[in-house]
Amino acid sequence: MRVSGCLLGLGIVVAFLALTGLCSLSGFSIAREAVLDLNAAGLAVDDPLATLRCALSQECESARVDGVSPPANAPLLELTPLITAVSTSLRPTESPTPRPAQETPLATALPPTPAPTLATTAALPRISDPRQIQILLLGIDQRSATDDPGPFRTDTMMLLNVNPVTKSVGLLSLPRDLWVEIPEFGGARINQANFIGDGNAYPGGGGPALAMETIAANFGIRVDKYLLVNFDVFTTIVDALAPNGVPVTVTEFIDDPDYPDDRYGTIHVQFQPGEQLMDAETLLQYARTRATEGGDFDRARRQQQVLDALRAEVLSAGGVINFLSQAFTLWDALQGNYRTNLELNDIVALGDLMGQIKREDIRYRVIDNLYAFPGLSPQGDQVLYPDFAAIRDLILDTFYPQTQLTLAEMKARAEAENPLVYVYNGTNVIGLAGDTRDWLVAKGVRVDDIGNDVTRWRARTEIHEYGRFHWTAKYLAALMGLPEDRILRSGDGRIAEGVLIALGEDALEIISG
Repeated sequence: MRVSGCLLGLGIVVAFLALTGLCSLSGFSIAREAVLDLNAAGLAVDDPLATLRCALSQECESARVDGVSPPANAPLLELTPLITAVSTSLRPTESPTPRPAQETPLATALPPTPAPTLATTAALPRISDPRQIQILLLGIDQRSATDDPGPFRTDTMMLLNVNPVTKSVGLLSLPRDLWVEIPEFGGARINQANFIGDGNAYPGGGGPALAMETIAANFGIRVDKYLLVNFDVFTTIVDALAPNGVPVTVTEFIDDPDYPDDRYGTIHVQFQPGEQLMDAETLLQYARTRATEGGDFDRARRQQQVLDALRAEVLSAGGVINFLSQAFTLWDALQGNYRTNLELNDIVALGDLMGQIKREDIRYRVIDNLYAFPGLSPQGDQVLYPDFAAIRDLILDTFYPQTQLTLAEMKARAEAENPLVYVYNGTNVIGLAGDTRDWLVAKGVRVDDIGNDVTRWRARTEIHEYGRFHWTAKYLAALMGLPEDRILRSGDGRIAEGVLIALGEDALEIISG
């Protein structure tokens, strides 16, 4: 079977754009690797990078997929508008009036918070490196079952940094209730930037342009590119590439009786602990619900977990074959469901670069309760006030990580922090916490206390950081052979301050090996 360069190239461009918002720009490189694997197995499929360049020159072979010829008027890449901005007549410094939505409160009761003076990182040296590429990923709360023309708030905001020199990627999730200064419009939740920008036809690109300016003004990060998608992009991509579902390990029981449906109503959704095979709609519900103790912070982590699960699924040959069999349908379905200022040349270059980046060089981080604190806005709404100094450290660690330290160097930094260290058993294996303590003590780690975790079915060992003990958490993770994404910043009250090792079933292999 010979798959045309033009069709596959154009289709992968669209899939790449959509998966950028879902999989940290991994879709293109994964597809390319899988195509090479399929070629090696005897299936003739063109290299997507070569076919994209072919599409640029418009000198491509005719296409046939499973014996079906493409239509003569098969479109070239067009970045069609996702929505038509509707003026809301907002004036600078006015708070926007949001549309109806179901949102879980950050807290049941909060004391009044004085109107803050936002000491943003704009007063600090700007974080800028011309060699790096920053892309703002925006997921809007557009519901396809309604005729709402917008403008829309952002349900999800992620800042993506690609470093072509170190061949690494950083992805930082921003909570939508973060209270920031929106240029020319005053203080508001960060998820209002796109709403205000589209509603006021903000110069240079409407909502996404104002959202990028907001990131620069508050966090000192230059952002030139954006990708904005709605929920239809998510479900369309998952249905096409993983029609049988995506395996995801749910780490806690989730009960959400007020999950927002696609008509501004609510439905009841639940998730049981353990590995589950989720279809597109279920996966979206899992990624969007906030009905856990950590609220929006937990949701951001689940979204990043979904990214990794999707990445693994797309990596499989089955994911690529599913795409190839539905290229025409997928192309049509995605039209009008995204906006971006990425040009085709940008996509080709990024796709080529992403093919050289390893999974372990992708860093996922969240602005969570260690980097923001709850309070009330001047209007009395519950919001999150950013700790800009802490967020700056997080940005530097995510986008500009230091050269990998040796275990001895990390140990020295951990000893300088000198936090309390706890080991809690999250399994049904009797005595596992004590055995792990003995293993750690033998390696020179002081353990202050052991106990049982809140759950007894944990599959994976995690390091929970309560306070700013970054090097201790990194040292313990390295000592136990855990990837850095097992380090979680926590504030659930299990311990007051320090570092907690939450043991999972894999701890048996760790301490025995």
